[in-house]
Amino acid sequence: MTETASSSAGTHREVGRRTIDAGEAHTALIRRTYSASVEEVWSACTDPKRINRWFMEPAGDLRAGGNFALEGNASGSILKCEAPHLLALTWEYGDDPAAYVELRLSEAEGGGTLLELEHASVSESFLVSDPETGDWGVGVGWEMPLDFLESYLKGETPDAPTSEWFEFTPEVEKRAAERGALWAKAVEVAYARSLKGA
Repeated sequence: MTETASSSAGTHREVGRRTIDAGEAHTALIRRTYSASVEEVWSACTDPKRINRWFMEPAGDLRAGGNFALEGNASGSILKCEAPHLLALTWEYGDDPAAYVELRLSEAEGGGTLLELEHASVSESFLVSDPETGDWGVGVGWEMPLDFLESYLKGETPDAPTSEWFEFTPEVEKRAAERGALWAKAVEVAYARSLKGA
């Protein structure tokens, strides 16, 4: 069930709830369109030689039933890999119960690819960024690499792993703060709507 949605700069954000293996979860859904074909976006999101051009480099057995790890970040199991439309996996980070991430690709109206990324977690705090610690909420944490994915698909980033060219510049920090504010607003609206529905 979607509780709220907001759109800005081509990114649609929804906050909702769903049940996952760990229990009743909060969800963050990001929806955006890319000009590249579904097959091209799928390849960029699942080919280990391409993922690290816009995201962290995964290690492990990268197939359905396999496990992955992102050094210094998350790990998990690949639950489904149905090319070129669906990738589902668990997302294990820190001491939190395993979250669930689903990437869905479909043809967009007018051409290109509609990408939907849904992250579901039973953790209460995973949606909102914390300016005091600099921790990004999950929405911001996914939106920033999805920006890099768009730049990569357009040939605007270096043809090298992000570890060789990404820098946490003041511009990146500002963009993350702006996105964090948008997700915080979405959470506030969702909470207000849930009170009205109670």
